[in-house]
Order: sequence, then C-alpha cells, then structure tokens
Amino acid sequence: MKERQEQATFDFDGNARERLVLWIRHRMEEYGITLEALAESIEADATATRAVMYRDAFGNTWDGHGEKPDWLARAIHAGQNIDHFRC
Repeated sequence: MKERQEQATFDFDGNARERLVLWIRHRMEEYGITLEALAESIEADATATRAVMYRDAFGNTWDGHGEKPDWLARAIHAGQNIDHFRC
C-alpha cells in the first residue's frame, strides 16, 4: 500500500527523487557528513547484533525486528500472550 502511494507521488511529480537527493545532500553538508562516514554507518548498522527481546523454552529467539518468527506466531495463535516470551 505504501509503495503504491510512493509510486503515485513519483508518477505525479517526476522531480520528487531529484528534490529528495538534493535535500539529503544539503543536510549532509549542513552536518558535515561525508559519503564515507555514511557508508561506514550503514555497514555498522547492517552488521550490528540486536538484543534478544523474545525467547522460548527451546532456545528460539527474536529481536523484535522484522517479520514475527513462526515459533512465536504459532504460540500466539494458540492463545499464548506475547509478553510471556519477553526477556
């Protein structure tokens, strides 16, 4: 749904992407952010491990980000409260 809205925005205004890139470049200049620093930050975020937020008795874990894992979805569907698994 969100993708369709964004696509509609780009279809309506073909310059939206260019304006966004310009805005980002201005903010980078304003705060002194280099492309190298941005790339390093993105890489660090991608490799960072997140703290476990949910765990079951079998050792399955989930950090709370992304799609809910099958083991947790099954437990919730069976009537278990998600807070039961919170670490």
